[in-house]
Amino acid sequence: MALTVYCWLLFLYPGSYRDELGEEMTSVFRDARNTLPPALAAKIRFYRREFCGLLSGALRAHFDRLFGPAIPSWRIYMQPNFRFPRSTVFLMWVILAGVLLTIEKAKTIQVKYGPEEIMAVWNSLPWFLFLFPALACAAVAAVWGLLFALRRTGMHRLGRVQTWPEQQ
Repeated sequence: MALTVYCWLLFLYPGSYRDELGEEMTSVFRDARNTLPPALAAKIRFYRREFCGLLSGALRAHFDRLFGPAIPSWRIYMQPNFRFPRSTVFLMWVILAGVLLTIEKAKTIQVKYGPEEIMAVWNSLPWFLFLFPALACAAVAAVWGLLFALRRTGMHRLGRVQTWPEQQ
């Protein structure tokens, strides 16, 4: 019954989406439904989540067809026919404007203070190029050491993983 309702609700999607993803969505729904625990509350949560996701996905698909793909607040959503989201172009222009403004500001500082004072800053650059990566590595080592002491590293998590035959 639920699979029939799910298949009918797939018709809310545009035809191109339904042709491309309909069989896969139905198959995933069927597989997930077959692995549900027998508790009624778990089934209600599952069906509510799936049907609400189906309805919001169909609405988003129609908006994407009308207005182009957008970036929702909770994740980056990319269409297969675009390499980047369209908002990336806007963000690249903002970054370019920031770089150009920084270059102009640097030119005015150089004219104001002259090349002698600027060279004093450049003399400290090799120390910075050595010290910054060293401090970054020390910070990473400290955080990893803390996680290792708390047994929260990937190595500890993989040690607790149970494979399929062990669960039975």
